[in-house]
Amino acid sequence: MRKSRFTEAQIIGMIKEQEAGMPTAELCRRHGLSPSTFYKLKAKYGGMEVSEAARLKALEDENTKLKRLLADTMLDNVVLKDLFGKELTTLTKRREAALRAMRDHDISQRRACRLVGVDPKTVRRERPPDCPEIRKEMQEIAGKRRRFGYRRIGVLLERKGMIMNHKKLYRLYREEGLSVKRRRGRKRARGTRTPMPEAARPNARWSLDFLSDSFGASRKFRILAVIDDCCRENLCLMADTSISGARVARELDALVRVYGKPGCIVSDNGTEFTSRAILKWADQNDVPWHYIDPGKPQQNAFIESFNGSLRDELLNEEIFDTLNDARRKLALWRYDYNAVRPHSSLGNQTPLQARRALEQFEGSAPGALAQTETHDYQDQTRRLSL
Repeated sequence: MRKSRFTEAQIIGMIKEQEAGMPTAELCRRHGLSPSTFYKLKAKYGGMEVSEAARLKALEDENTKLKRLLADTMLDNVVLKDLFGKELTTLTKRREAALRAMRDHDISQRRACRLVGVDPKTVRRERPPDCPEIRKEMQEIAGKRRRFGYRRIGVLLERKGMIMNHKKLYRLYREEGLSVKRRRGRKRARGTRTPMPEAARPNARWSLDFLSDSFGASRKFRILAVIDDCCRENLCLMADTSISGARVARELDALVRVYGKPGCIVSDNGTEFTSRAILKWADQNDVPWHYIDPGKPQQNAFIESFNGSLRDELLNEEIFDTLNDARRKLALWRYDYNAVRPHSSLGNQTPLQARRALEQFEGSAPGALAQTETHDYQDQTRRLSL
């Protein structure tokens, strides 16, 4: 109902005048309203006092307010039901949800932000980006020069006639997501950049890696494993509670005296293999050292396959009482792996048989090395079993 231009007191006064005997036509002419309007007001306020009319007005206002609140609550429920099932875990997702609610339900920005739980200052209605030519040129420059910041990109834009102040340049730079990412983490040794040689003959390529296990009351120890990628021979299984880069260098010196210098060594980026001691050893012995990419053990597949066999056949099967007990069992398993265990990748030959066959085929002088090594294994096994 349209709001009346008369107050409750005026309406009640007119009704009392009419009840006192004033003709209705004269009353309507005096107050400037039609008879139908007067009778409508009389039907609503007839028999009331001013206080009762004010109370009725207050009740009507309150009822109108409650109806509005009920409608708003029902609309809020509809909006939240449309957002049900969508994860709003990040600020970006909450912004998108607020914009979607504003678009689909035609509600205000403040109301949508209150429902989603995001600050209205961070939500703006979508609008087309300004300066599309400059943005496109910035994208092309940043694609070619990824380490350039917005200042140097601005210099290159000025050379092409696109001049702007630094605040606008920085705004466009941030909106396009061209910020230079900081390189975190330690600086890793890169090793040689020459192609990795193929393991076509013994000593062409060695692979190194570490394993870990425990003995006694959960005392941890580590195992340094070295294999020849060509004949799959295990050259070293050295166990200790702590193995540093200098210790690895000493073990490599011992292996070089027995087997000769390798053509290449492959390992991961562990701290022992990237230490100064290893870098110095590789430089002094003129041995190329290749580091695989972080998080890609498949690039060193030979040593990973060997690690799986060692863990499956020994480490997961045996319980070690002491460190010496672990070293003894590792030596026994190494002999069995090299001299007894058949390898399907070698045509069911043992690594020693494969090394001997390759050396005889090449007519190399160190052909007796494998036989000598076999006797060494047998002597070592005999001593450890006593």
